[in-house]
Amino acid sequence: MNNFFDLQYEDLEDELRGLSQPGFRAKQIWQGVYQLQHSSWQDFTNIPKELRVFLESHYSLVSLNVLDETSALDQQSTKYLFSLSDGNFVESVILRNNDRITLCISTQSGCPVGCVFCATGKFGFFRDLTSGEIVEQVIHLSRLLSQQGEHITNIVLMGMGEPFLNFEATLDAVKRFNDNFGMNIGARRITISTIGIPDKILRFAQEGLQINLAVSLHAPNDALRRELVPVAARIHISELMQACRQYIKATNRRITFEYVLINGVNDQPQQAEELAALLSGMLCHVNLIGLNPTAHYPGRTPSHQTMNAFGHILLSHNIPTSIRNSQGSDIQAACGQLAGRMRK
Repeated sequence: MNNFFDLQYEDLEDELRGLSQPGFRAKQIWQGVYQLQHSSWQDFTNIPKELRVFLESHYSLVSLNVLDETSALDQQSTKYLFSLSDGNFVESVILRNNDRITLCISTQSGCPVGCVFCATGKFGFFRDLTSGEIVEQVIHLSRLLSQQGEHITNIVLMGMGEPFLNFEATLDAVKRFNDNFGMNIGARRITISTIGIPDKILRFAQEGLQINLAVSLHAPNDALRRELVPVAARIHISELMQACRQYIKATNRRITFEYVLINGVNDQPQQAEELAALLSGMLCHVNLIGLNPTAHYPGRTPSHQTMNAFGHILLSHNIPTSIRNSQGSDIQAACGQLAGRMRK
């Protein structure tokens, strides 16, 4: 059985043309899947029964299986553990914050990057997700929200995996999120978070999308970044910054730099000064994130005083800065905690 969400619109048109269906039929089906978000072909009452039977025998609208659902004590965060068709696993999170509902979506099963403080990479890397598996996470959670009278406002590709190491599938998925003919979610409400792969940042700039870009930096120099992000041994910060500046020049869009603060490791005043110098003159914003604890890394979260002091140094150098209020840490759903229950 094929996953319908892996199907391109043009392929659907070709399929229907071969079945001698009228030209408008593809649009009816596409809207039913992406806008009405039907979960069964029997819900498509506006198409002929024989076509529904054909689609039901060839394409699945539900390929992800929910193995576990866990909600935070404050009910503002809910984490879902999905099994994929081949037995691999992936996690997604619903994050509520006032009138905003953000979906945190994964692009890979596991992660090859291996940030030392991140639980996902500790389990290793299993495979890239298809664009359909990325899209279906959003569709599945959107269906659940609709049942509660809620709807998605934002999507962040910050779950398991490195989006730019699964570039084509990630790009295809975000285009469908944003497409007026698809889910019609505003581009500026979609964010891709990457560890910072220079050639992929430059390729992304060429796409001309208004999608937000976040770069996980975590250190102001190569030596420390290599300790925290092993893959950074192949990516010098100077090369990364050059790509980021070229991205900003090409798109005139701001980059968010994410910086996980770890007590006594990368949270010192001199490191804040170094970071300010690194980002000087860039159209950017720094998002400081207190380390979320995992069983696999002994680091600790800095005090609020330390985090505020770090942020104030950046602000004193005219670097726009904020401190993220992490959600879902009590259910292992916060930044760096996904995949804690992936392999049982």
